[in-house]
Amino acid sequence: MKAYQKVLIAVCFCGLILFVNTAIWAADSNSPKAACKKGKAVKTAAKVQKEWQDTFEIDKKNFVSVGENKYFVLIPGYRLNLKSGRDRLIITVLNETKVVDGVETRIVEERETSEGKLAEISRNYFAIDKTTGDVYYFGEDVDMYDKQGQITGHGGSWLSGENGNKFGLMMPAKPKKGDKYYQEIAPAVAMDRAEIVSTTGKATIPAGTYKKCVKTEDSSAIEEGLGTKIYAPGVGMIQDDEFVLIRADRPKADDVKKEVIKDKKAKS
Repeated sequence: MKAYQKVLIAVCFCGLILFVNTAIWAADSNSPKAACKKGKAVKTAAKVQKEWQDTFEIDKKNFVSVGENKYFVLIPGYRLNLKSGRDRLIITVLNETKVVDGVETRIVEERETSEGKLAEISRNYFAIDKTTGDVYYFGEDVDMYDKQGQITGHGGSWLSGENGNKFGLMMPAKPKKGDKYYQEIAPAVAMDRAEIVSTTGKATIPAGTYKKCVKTEDSSAIEEGLGTKIYAPGVGMIQDDEFVLIRADRPKADDVKKEVIKDKKAKS
C-alpha cells in the first residue's frame, strides 16, 4: 500500500470516529436526563427574577387608621399640593374613616384639576400596621368629571373584600431596593404594582431639595405603561410622573388630637 493511501485511510478512520462521537453526544443531549438538566437550569434562572408580592399575612387587629412611616403620612389634616403646568393635584388626609374589609381605614382625598377645571376626585382608603409601620391600600371610590363639572363615571373604583379584591401594600416602613409588590389587587379593575429602584436618591423640586428619597417604578399587570413616583423622608410623595410637590402642610399636634377625638365622639 502506497503512503498516500495509508494517509487517506487514516483520515477516513478519524472522520468516522468524530462522526460517531458527535452522534452520541447529540443523542445524549436530547435524552430525558439531559432535558431534565436543561429544565432545571432554566428553572433556576427563573428563580433569580424576583416575583411580585401579592399576599400579605397580617392580623387585621394590628391595623390602625392614624399614623405614619418615614415615607407615608396618615395624619388628619396633612396635605400635599402638587402641580404640572396648569394642572393641580391636591392630596388631603381627611378626618374621616371608612370600614373596608373589616378594617377601619383612613380616607385620603385626591382632587385633580385640568386646565383649572375639576377632572377627578378619589377617596382612597388606607390603614397602617402598628407593629411594622407598613401602609396598606384598601381601595378607592372615584368620581370623574367633564368640563361642565358633571360626573361622567367612576372608573377605577374598587374595595378590598368585594368581588375577590384584596388590599395591597402601599409603602413599606423599611423599603429596600428590589422590593416588588402589588398596591392594588382588583383583577377586573386595577392591578397596580410598584418596584423600588432606589432608596438613596436626591430630588430638587419647587418645594425644596430632598435627600435619601425612595423612587419607585409603577406598572400594571393588566395595562401597559410605566410610571415613576418619588417619596421623601418625613414628607411622602413629592413626585408623581409629571406632577411635582410645591407645598406640604402638616397640622399642629394639638389640632390632630382634637380632630381625632371629634371623630371618635361622632362615631360613639
